[in-house]
Amino acid sequence: QVQVVESGGGLVQPGGSLRLSCAVSGSIFSIGPMGWYRQAPGKQRELVASITSGGTTNYVNSVKGRFTISRDDAKKTVYLQMNTLKPEDTAVYYCNSGSRYPWGQGTQVTVSS
Repeated sequence: QVQVVESGGGLVQPGGSLRLSCAVSGSIFSIGPMGWYRQAPGKQRELVASITSGGTTNYVNSVKGRFTISRDDAKKTVYLQMNTLKPEDTAVYYCNSGSRYPWGQGTQVTVSS
């Protein structure tokens, strides 16, 4: 059974940085294209960054230039480097391949002074 585990969240001041990790385990040969999603209180889950199997990346406008998604296929792990964080980045962050895998617990990111 495939399991997705996100980690690396926390409390950070505006302007700070965090690096999120997403480890996919289970009987899969390749994790495929992956994305980082976030859900803020009272809002719908949104896709903020994606990466194809070939490494092509895409970002929602609100995080362009601040967030970087990357992958390590050998480790079946996807990362999200988040710089210059803003209070509006506060949310629970999840990763998935569309809805291909069971959703993990997510990791809470709180940006506040």
